[in-house]
Amino acid sequence: MHGALSPTFATGHGVDGRIDQLVRKGAAVDGMITLGGGLPAGELFPRRALSSSFLRVISDPRADALQYGWAEGREGLRTWVTERLRKRGAEVNAEDVLITSGAQQALALAAQVLFKRGARIGCDAETYPGALDLFEARGLTPVAAEKDVDGFYVMPAVSNPHGGSMSEEARGKLLARARATGAAIVEDDAYAEIRFHSAPPRSLLADDREHVFHVGTISKTLCPGMRVGWLVVPPRYRQQVLDAKQTEDLQSNSLAQVLLEDFLAHNDYGVLVERASRFYGRRARHLARALKRRMPELRFVMPEGGFTLWAETDLAGDDRELLETAHAHGVCFDPGRSFRFDKQAAPIAMRISFATEPATKITEGVERLARAVAAYRKRAGAGAA
Repeated sequence: MHGALSPTFATGHGVDGRIDQLVRKGAAVDGMITLGGGLPAGELFPRRALSSSFLRVISDPRADALQYGWAEGREGLRTWVTERLRKRGAEVNAEDVLITSGAQQALALAAQVLFKRGARIGCDAETYPGALDLFEARGLTPVAAEKDVDGFYVMPAVSNPHGGSMSEEARGKLLARARATGAAIVEDDAYAEIRFHSAPPRSLLADDREHVFHVGTISKTLCPGMRVGWLVVPPRYRQQVLDAKQTEDLQSNSLAQVLLEDFLAHNDYGVLVERASRFYGRRARHLARALKRRMPELRFVMPEGGFTLWAETDLAGDDRELLETAHAHGVCFDPGRSFRFDKQAAPIAMRISFATEPATKITEGVERLARAVAAYRKRAGAGAA
């Protein structure tokens, strides 16, 4: 995937400029096998259907796609979001849905409205680096979710980077803590619909409308280039979030919203999601088999969904050096430190993507990765001696 940048780092990744430079350098190398990044598979983009929708909306004499719109976004699109959430047990009104410029803006708006500088945000030990960067930029402190916190950031349906889901017991305890302390929960559902063996679980919104801010996007299921996401807010925050959105950028892209509305009116989104889930499930299983065969020393749990697998090594040291070694062997991955708010956490871990490369390249990529780890281990052993 020559020339493509990992969105893990495209969010700026101010916490580690060295990793950003390494990823950009690796992306520019011909022949590099990309086992990093959170990009969807380009072959799944419905180009023909989107082209038809584009021609319809661009030739519409009303020209809605080319005009300004309201800060909250298109009503039809917001209604569609409520219908999708209703299938997961959540009853929300379109008035509580705000269309955003991707899930990242939804996270930013939630953080802006909810948390003051110095607030402590409970997170998983490994989580989405774009959220960690955002918290750092706003002067917020990510901490272990078990500690005293001012709010929570969670991915209960399909987590990033692990691809797992939150248990019913953990969900219940989280909601109970939020109700007892008044702490808000930011529920990031970016990967929720990409599940390999079951439908998306019940949204946290279904059990608590007072404390849950829900973030969603079509970037993982349809395409990220449209930059369409959404934020569902408790009713009492509706105007505050709307004001923040209008101040931020007036509105999200009209063309993308109208295009998406037309696409949804003429195509079965559910079929698209099912196809994508089967596709990524096959690739995940292929990656897992390749890792077990060639790198049995790695510790990992088979993901339930998403685009990636989290693997821990038995190595200590700097995973940035391992990434440099991997580049020299023609393969890239996402270093574990990018997903940890505790940068000193051990051992070295990798987020490995199965989304963008075909099976043959995944096999070859694992072979290159195994050689890179062996070279790093040998060099580290020589250094210790």
